[in-house]
Amino acid sequence: MAESIKDQVRAFIIENFLFGDTSAQIDDDASLIENDVIDSTGVLELVAFIEERFGVTMADSEIVPANLDSLDRITAYVGSKTGKETSLNA
Repeated sequence: MAESIKDQVRAFIIENFLFGDTSAQIDDDASLIENDVIDSTGVLELVAFIEERFGVTMADSEIVPANLDSLDRITAYVGSKTGKETSLNA
């Protein structure tokens, strides 16, 4: 079975922002910004990853915490853009 959107995003965050530290637990609903996982530069890297991996084009108005500040929010946003299943329990 293919990796879910959430699994792919989680792997990207661990690899690029936590330097491969797989022991770091990232709760699905935890704020990535408030928990110092990503900063403003990291948001731009995350946007580039989402656009490349999922074939989504993000408008400037969509690059907001409501879409990008947690694994759940990213998963829901990408799912809404791609029409893929976005179960928050996945």
